[in-house]
Amino acid sequence: MASRKSSRRRGRPLLLILAVVVVLALALGLGLGLGLQHHHHHDSASASGSSANLPALQAPAEGNFVVGSILGQPPQTREYNFTVEMVQGAPDGVSRTMLVVNGMYPGPTIEVNQADRLVVNVQNNLPNTTSIHWHGLFQNGTNWYDGTSGITECGIPPGQSLTYNFTLGEFSGTTWWHAHFSTQYTDGITGPLIVHPTAPSPPGLPQWDEELVVHMADWYHDLSADLLDAYLSPFGIDGTQGDEPVPDGGMLNGLGQYFAAGTGGSYFNFTLQRNKTYRLRLINSGSFASVRFSVDGHPLTLIEADGTLISPTPLAGITLAVAQRYSVLLHANATGSPNSTYWMRAAVQSDMFTYDQPGQNLDIRGIIRYDDASPSGLPGDPASADPGSGAQGLQDVDGTTALVPLVADPAPNFTVAFPIVFDFQNTDDGRFLGFINSSSWEPLKGQSTLLAVLGSPSGYAPVGSSVATGDQLIATVDSIQVVDIRVDNLDDGDHPFHLHGHRPWIMGAGAGRYIGQSLNVTNPLRRDTILIPAYSWMVLRFVTDNPGLWAFHCHLAWHMAAGLLMQFNSLPSTLAGMDVPADIVAQCKAAK
Repeated sequence: MASRKSSRRRGRPLLLILAVVVVLALALGLGLGLGLQHHHHHDSASASGSSANLPALQAPAEGNFVVGSILGQPPQTREYNFTVEMVQGAPDGVSRTMLVVNGMYPGPTIEVNQADRLVVNVQNNLPNTTSIHWHGLFQNGTNWYDGTSGITECGIPPGQSLTYNFTLGEFSGTTWWHAHFSTQYTDGITGPLIVHPTAPSPPGLPQWDEELVVHMADWYHDLSADLLDAYLSPFGIDGTQGDEPVPDGGMLNGLGQYFAAGTGGSYFNFTLQRNKTYRLRLINSGSFASVRFSVDGHPLTLIEADGTLISPTPLAGITLAVAQRYSVLLHANATGSPNSTYWMRAAVQSDMFTYDQPGQNLDIRGIIRYDDASPSGLPGDPASADPGSGAQGLQDVDGTTALVPLVADPAPNFTVAFPIVFDFQNTDDGRFLGFINSSSWEPLKGQSTLLAVLGSPSGYAPVGSSVATGDQLIATVDSIQVVDIRVDNLDDGDHPFHLHGHRPWIMGAGAGRYIGQSLNVTNPLRRDTILIPAYSWMVLRFVTDNPGLWAFHCHLAWHMAAGLLMQFNSLPSTLAGMDVPADIVAQCKAAK
């Protein structure tokens, strides 16, 4: 475990200030300007071989984002083949090395029904280990297929494969899959995952005609491994420890616009039939920035948040924190555009950025085109301001406190509480890391926490909160209990935390620290990714009825890599009676 010094947040130590001043003075003296803050190294040493030898990225097809055709089909096994590989692509007009699945960004959309069995054969053709996490799925009885490298598996070694094979359980709704090894998903290993319910729609849920997926993200022009090295270095990426890498732009269904590059990228198009109603399944698959989604001239109706159906809520736009998902309904009946085309807007939010990124474009667009419109042409001036749905007098909504579940799901009374305090600290070895209860996570080497617990179910991580061998902060409960996670965010930034294997209730939130404030016990929202604002508290509640090791971590890629992760160890005695697949055990042995 990293040894901490006193907390310094993100302020500049005096020596760093002097160093930066000297560097900038020299740069100005040479006439180089301030653009030296952040170089781009598109053919990074992190890549294996020359970029000229890499295959080209495949352009996304509209069909990859159209779902709903399997609704009502009987339960069955649905099988996918994934090849994880390096390609050369320019999805926003700037060429860079990318890590993708099946040559695509985003990767293939997985579409299943709730009672289906999902089989995904993953071949790793990268020069590094990888793993795939099925975000939001509970994996009850198959913890080893959660895909969390260092926790439920050791990762798929280069040149090897692993088959993820599990039956869908309680979850239904909009989610996504992504690499869960270091910061790999930042480079493109992501894709939508849509789970349709088998039960009839509850009363009060509006109907729709068709379903579309909108997969959004912030975007970097450098390989994430290079950015991570700079972020964790003593001088940080811009001369200040703790300043996270700032993105160059963003993506909407695999396309973005980077006008400083000259070409400007291109726009993803959906063609809609007039007077139909569409369910847009929104996903923020980014690494750092929240994204606000809206459609010009179209009010939206919110109906889902991370798999929880929401009482229909009219809104102008919705902001998704990293890893969050929403479903909104759009009625294709607008008349305000003379050519029947409208901007979809994925506005990358800059509130967490700590330095300027030259050439940056955060105004990312796609196009809604009615079927009676011209097949070409743009809706209007690309630089025009976002009119949202102001004519209807609608506002955005808060994704934590303002959403009301459509179907009441009262939370049981808690039986066990774990206080959690997190922040960032300078360390004795010159790093700036995230700490939860004074522990900064690093994955085990040649081992997974799951196998460590199975090797000693009661000894490795005893009941209660402990720091196990290998500096793993683990909260263990070996019976079915109702757990309250009482979180105090002592950091100056907002953090979207994700709990694997569960969809916790949000019992309460507020400014300052938790000192016993009243909680919402009537109809609290459940979601698996929760934004915890700066200097605030939050209480999350879940039931330990899912045996396994479950990560609880900030989903900002840079923060998880900097140690902002802990684990919940549920029912280790039950887990000890289960058999971990032999190939997962063998890959851990090979990693030693």
